[in-house]
Amino acid sequence: MNSFRHAAAALVLLAGVVGAQNPADPDVAARQGAAASPAGWNVRLDRANANRAQIAFTNMGPGMHVTSGPAAIFWNPSNTKRGAYSAEVTFTQMKAPTHAEAYGMIWGANDLEAEGQNYMYFVIRGDGKYLVRHRAGTATHDVQAWTEHPAITKQGADGKQTNTLRVEVTSTASKLYANGQLIKEVPRTGMTSVTDGVVGLRVNHNLDVHIAGFTLR
Repeated sequence: MNSFRHAAAALVLLAGVVGAQNPADPDVAARQGAAASPAGWNVRLDRANANRAQIAFTNMGPGMHVTSGPAAIFWNPSNTKRGAYSAEVTFTQMKAPTHAEAYGMIWGANDLEAEGQNYMYFVIRGDGKYLVRHRAGTATHDVQAWTEHPAITKQGADGKQTNTLRVEVTSTASKLYANGQLIKEVPRTGMTSVTDGVVGLRVNHNLDVHIAGFTLR
């Protein structure tokens, strides 16, 4: 019985370590200064104990700019779509992160200010790989695990990486594009069936990303 209790305690401790942030790679506070967030846009941090002040989310030139800090999603309620629609954004990673970190789009998002947040996301990273995932509350489910695709431009020697991502929702699927090339089709079944909702952005931990050409049709 004692050995069982020790094993159970070890599992609980391990779960806490896995769920915690890596102390060797802490969130780096962005220098936001007096710049205001884009009008109408909201921010939700992945971790409840993360610090919103460590993210700079601002208007910049013809687009927007995110410097993180903790991982977060960014959305404007006016960008709510139903039925068939498409959304497109051009992302430029401005410098290489310490290790591969992802950024991209969310869609079909609902209850973003509640515990039951629910959305799909399509993100890429500097090594040319992409991920498709569903989030429900604090749980996430891989729809497509990290996969390399030649349509995704990798980061260069200077750390920069520019890609245009598009989500096209039809009556049967969500079609995901990188630089005009279809790279994944997600059927509208089960957990991926909800596509009505907010379209927004996702930027993970310690990234410097410019966002341009955010369009909805």
